[in-house]
Amino acid sequence: MLVRDAMSTVVLTIGPTHTLRQAARLMSARRVGAAIVLDPDTCGLGILTERDILDAIGADLDPDGEPAHAHTTTDVVFAAPQWTLEEAASAMVHGKFRHLIVLDGREPVGVVSVRDIIRLWAPVRSGVPA
Repeated sequence: MLVRDAMSTVVLTIGPTHTLRQAARLMSARRVGAAIVLDPDTCGLGILTERDILDAIGADLDPDGEPAHAHTTTDVVFAAPQWTLEEAASAMVHGKFRHLIVLDGREPVGVVSVRDIIRLWAPVRSGVPA
């Protein structure tokens, strides 16, 4: 199985000046654990995860005043749609993260998470929806 089979193709994108609270609200409403941060000034992509938000709140930072860019991971490992799920899982384990931005060329086309991979790998039990 390939990353393209597991990834979410509807991704949440935010700007670098969104506050952590705004990002958290959007992530909660979409029921996702990560947002792609697009910074038009640097032409770069980053990722903001639920863990980043929890770490900031745990450090007593104000979620209404903290901009997403201050907590965004910019040293991102990207996946390609044609990667195997094993390659994606290996990158996640080695990098100690749970989400990968999927690029087709230079264009973000999805996000794949540990949950997405497990959903495809786990056997479907009788009476339990996938």
